[in-house]
Amino acid sequence: MNKFLLHFTFLFFVGIHSVKAQANWKNIDIAYAPLPQSFHIYKSTDSIDGKPNIMYYVTAPLADKHLIFSVDTSKNRRLTPEEFYKKSNQPLLVVNGSFFSFKENSNLNAVVKNGKLVSFNEFNLPGKKSDTLTWYHPFFGAFGISKNRKADVAWVYADSNDTYLKASQWPLHAIHDSIFQPREKQVLQQTSLVLGHSGKLVPQLKKWKMNTVIGGGPVLIQNGEVKISNNEEMKFAGKAISDRHPRTAIGYTKEGQIIILVSEGRSESAAGLTLPQMADILQKLGCTEALNLDGGGSTCMIINGKQVNYPSDKGEQRMVPSVFIISQK
Repeated sequence: MNKFLLHFTFLFFVGIHSVKAQANWKNIDIAYAPLPQSFHIYKSTDSIDGKPNIMYYVTAPLADKHLIFSVDTSKNRRLTPEEFYKKSNQPLLVVNGSFFSFKENSNLNAVVKNGKLVSFNEFNLPGKKSDTLTWYHPFFGAFGISKNRKADVAWVYADSNDTYLKASQWPLHAIHDSIFQPREKQVLQQTSLVLGHSGKLVPQLKKWKMNTVIGGGPVLIQNGEVKISNNEEMKFAGKAISDRHPRTAIGYTKEGQIIILVSEGRSESAAGLTLPQMADILQKLGCTEALNLDGGGSTCMIINGKQVNYPSDKGEQRMVPSVFIISQK
């Protein structure tokens, strides 16, 4: 039995386990019952690097056909996770998703619902100071689930006229030019070529056939290793990835378990996590790939209608334009 299977077998039988010396997790399914037999929630109150923390994570197997993995959005407005819970027929789980614009009440990341692209990446970032007449076009990370229930994390692009996403399995550096809205042909020409199965060079960006997608960034884990693509995605400036905040992240294991992690923060009882800390925790939980989602005051998870974590905005749920959902058939 490999390390990951042993890890979850131990969880199943005793409900408490240790992620090396960093965090002890306690099964708290009973607090949110009734739950499907395949769905579990764990809590840790162990300090991280000498600071207090409160963290939760859930596991849900893609192979369980009684579970439905989806997203929801609210066009030109925002809703609290609780409002999404009521709007979406009271699903098993609701958790906040993509980054968004407070001014426009719109997602800044790609979202795909039932195979349809409903939100696009913010693809045009203005240069600053000496770069004021230029634009940066970054490729943000996204988490997707295909129709055949396979998960993937990739870096995505979609033209506003597209009906589907294109994705790269490797991080792409942002395009830097003087064009506000480059055409798809220009984007494809400026992205790297890779050696295809035919032995010929082919574009890194390929059609990404996903039924469900929630965008965010940066990507935290690639091929089982902590590799945070913050610089490529131009997500957080300076040393901001080392700041402690409430966090939300989603990933998957090679055995097909979806893992969703939320951490509290900005309080005396919970300092929050840095992105490297969160990536390290997800790696130790067995994630092959993982993605950071919007955090801070947006971090909020609901299970069976019960709020799991204490939001940092004085306990009030922040209104958001997108959520990731797990429902039951």
